[in-house]
Amino acid sequence: MEKSNNFEEFRKKLFRIISVGYLGDIPSIAYDVIGTVALVLNLVAAFLSTFSDLNASYGFIFSEIEKWTVLFFAIDYILRAFCAKNLFPYKSEAGALVAFVFSFAGIIDLLSFLPYYLPVFFPAGAAAFRMFRVARIFRLFRINAYYDSLNVITEVIKSKAQQLLSSMFIISVMMLASSLCMYSLEHDAQPEVFANAFSGIWWAASTLLTVGYGDIYPVTFLGKVFGILLAFLGVGMVAIPTGIISAGFVEQYTKLKHMGDYAKSIDMHFIKVQLGAKDKWVDKKLRDIDLPHDALIAMIQRRGNAIIPNGNLTLETGDKVIIGAQAIKNDTPMNLKEVTLGNTHPWVDKFIKDLDFPRQTQLLSIKRGAKTIIPKGGVKLKEGDTIIVISKVHLPEEDEVTV
Repeated sequence: MEKSNNFEEFRKKLFRIISVGYLGDIPSIAYDVIGTVALVLNLVAAFLSTFSDLNASYGFIFSEIEKWTVLFFAIDYILRAFCAKNLFPYKSEAGALVAFVFSFAGIIDLLSFLPYYLPVFFPAGAAAFRMFRVARIFRLFRINAYYDSLNVITEVIKSKAQQLLSSMFIISVMMLASSLCMYSLEHDAQPEVFANAFSGIWWAASTLLTVGYGDIYPVTFLGKVFGILLAFLGVGMVAIPTGIISAGFVEQYTKLKHMGDYAKSIDMHFIKVQLGAKDKWVDKKLRDIDLPHDALIAMIQRRGNAIIPNGNLTLETGDKVIIGAQAIKNDTPMNLKEVTLGNTHPWVDKFIKDLDFPRQTQLLSIKRGAKTIIPKGGVKLKEGDTIIVISKVHLPEEDEVTV
């Protein structure tokens, strides 16, 4: 049992090191720096090796850089696979490993080193394997975790995904309709150019997207008129997704600015809530949680790590959620009164429905030993009960608690 605990503790520490670090976690930050430097060196060497003069002079250095950086990527993949259980704690060992291997990050990490070694076993496919090495550049997205400004791009695309898909659908329909129209207008005049509907799609794409390569163009009068109309229409079509993304950036930065204003000029109150297995927020994304206006989730603590919340983050059992709320202006403190009933208290051995409460007094809860009882008319108060009430008048044996 002790060996198992030591193994889990070791794997947990290793997982923290290979995960994106935060201030104060020196080993994790150092590992992140090494990984980033290795990736940058690998990409720079791959880029420079395409220049024949440089490759002739420094080809050996480029090869050595690629060899050692790819080795680092392979070791990094093995360590992440070893710690997959920590990344997916509520899956089995095999399930966590499978989930990591087939995740986007897992596939990118695998393609970062595997194509380098495959030609050893399959020499005939060396050229094809070399093409997959471009996947290493996607590892740069891991640096995204350090910069909130880069996270804004991801958040904007996710929040505007439906609108962007709708605009792309409209553009696709316009391209298909335009290609068929242009094929009908131009096929007889230049059958070798507009040989089929696909030729019209290529012309429609280059015109709608305002590229205009000039390799395919209309020569008939009606074709030219239609081309002019489509060119004007293309400007508007391309402006739709551009406007959506621009509006998303404005909304996101406005939201961040308001959060900054809260921190500077508004008195905030914070509470910490730990999620249990049966809580409704578990397995929900933050964007799907309804919070009152002026309330926000400020931070999430998960297995000792501080996580900055974003809309795509899924809450898990055991997460500690820090919720902040704006202080209400001109609010008066709420005075809760705690009364422990002694043997001479007039409420002892009386049903709640028979009590003659003072005006402006409301009974909230009853604590009897380790139990908390909801006050109902048929509940009889007993000696030693502690009751919580809201009252503006003095009560016997009361202790006042200001909230």
